[in-house]
Amino acid sequence: MMPPGEDFWSGVPFGPGVKVVAFDANGLVALDKPEGVLSHPNAPGDERRSLVRARYDEKEERFEWPGAKGAARRLWLINRLDSATSGLILAATDGVLAHEVRAQFQRRLVRKVYQAVLFGKPRHSTETWKDVLNVKKLGGQIRTMAAGGSLHAECVMTLVRSGSQPVRTSLVRLEPRTGRSHQLRVQCAKRGLPIVGDRTYGDFGANREFARAGGPKRMFLHSLGISFKYDFGGKPYEFAATAPLPPEFEILG
Repeated sequence: MMPPGEDFWSGVPFGPGVKVVAFDANGLVALDKPEGVLSHPNAPGDERRSLVRARYDEKEERFEWPGAKGAARRLWLINRLDSATSGLILAATDGVLAHEVRAQFQRRLVRKVYQAVLFGKPRHSTETWKDVLNVKKLGGQIRTMAAGGSLHAECVMTLVRSGSQPVRTSLVRLEPRTGRSHQLRVQCAKRGLPIVGDRTYGDFGANREFARAGGPKRMFLHSLGISFKYDFGGKPYEFAATAPLPPEFEILG
């Protein structure tokens, strides 16, 4: 099978605002997902606001849609982001390749970089956060708590800059060394530095004040960069991608 080129990517029925930011000859692609777009459909009717507007096979973890002359086109999802989080999502046109890259995530061999706007200011310019989290599925939704669990979570936080208008906020760089559900949101909130616009783990009063002052309505968490090595077809490869920081993050000037 010939590796997909630019013509393949131009024919994918991507969701609203989804952009290709990098791809390689093996069929691995990095997509920039806007805030509010689902990683995949969760229920009937979700396709129109999903990463790819196509049928999603939960068991195979792939999208499928008809291509030219009726031939089936497929795209395997590799990682996920909460709908409120923007930035990088990986996918692949080959199931074996998708399996290999997912394994790199499981082995913690993928370097991920996020940026977030937080209420408040960290005490130090760089901190390593270590916590034990409890992840549960309640009413079909994931909820993570910073107590009573057994899942180790670690992240390195670096302060980028702080501002005081309309309220005290800070732009930070977050580099998770583990990949727990909602990890970054909970670790920030635990330290009294909730992510601006987080409607689940955030400071609801501060969110209202921020909105009244004209702040953009979104959760300010963005998957900025990703890099890793992988093997495919008996050969080693390297992959890296960056998703530009959305303009709303410039609220700090």
